[in-house]
Order: sequence, then structure tokens, then C-alpha cells
Amino acid sequence: MTIDEILEMMDDLLDKSVTVPFSNKKCMVDAEKFREYIDNIRYNLPTEIKRAKEMVADRSEILTDANAQAEQIIKQAEERAKILVSESEIVKQAQEAANDLTAQAKAMDKSIRKAMTEKLDSTLSEAEKSLQKALNEVKAMHDAVKTAEKQ
Repeated sequence: MTIDEILEMMDDLLDKSVTVPFSNKKCMVDAEKFREYIDNIRYNLPTEIKRAKEMVADRSEILTDANAQAEQIIKQAEERAKILVSESEIVKQAQEAANDLTAQAKAMDKSIRKAMTEKLDSTLSEAEKSLQKALNEVKAMHDAVKTAEKQ
């Protein structure tokens, strides 16, 4: 069960609650059911956090792979340049090719890093918004329960 589903169930519980007569929109809620929903949210929060950590780990792995590929391309370019060192024109061409490959590898690395950073930022931002919304709703429900208990 997801946090959003639990929050929807909490909302339904509030919609179905009985209004207290002569009170300003106050209602009676089944405290046990409400606590059960809160416990379910607490249980499911670590899952959301775990998914965010997995995304961070995936980002690191992708960056590591991109760096390895870039280094492999650079190494291949350097090896190719060494093989082509027989004449001055060939040396010049080899150096230009190595520089081009190095520039391509660096550009590819930069592009991959940027795309991963943007994707991770977007995903983490969504997770943060979802968690903040859930926390705000839980706090509001908690305050409502405390207020209802005081009366």
C-alpha cells in the first residue's frame, strides 16, 4: 500500500466521520482506525526513502560507467596515436584524431553527467514533494486528533 493510498483512506475516514453538534466543523473520528493509518504511513515511509537512495546509487553507478567509457576512449585514442607516429604528417593527423576523440569523450561524459543530474534532481524533487505533502497531512491529522481529544 502506498502512502498516497493511505492518505486517501484517511481522507475518506474524515469524510465519513460524524459531525459534533454545535461545533464549528468538528467531527468524531475512529481513533483506532486513524492510528492504524498513521502506523501504515510510518511503515511505508522507509520504502520511499529506500527508493530515493537507490536512485542516488544508480546515478553514481552510471557516472562511474560513463567515466570508465570516457577513459577507455581516451586510452584507445592515445594508443592509436602512438601507432601512427611514423611520419610527421601521420603524427599530426594522429594528434588531431586523439584530440577529437578526447573532446568527444569529454563532451559525452559531460552530457551524460548533466542528463543524470537533471533526472536525479527531478526524481528527488518529486520524492521530496511527496514526502513533504504526506508529512504535512499527517501533522494536520495529528493536530485534528489532538484538538478532537481536547474537546
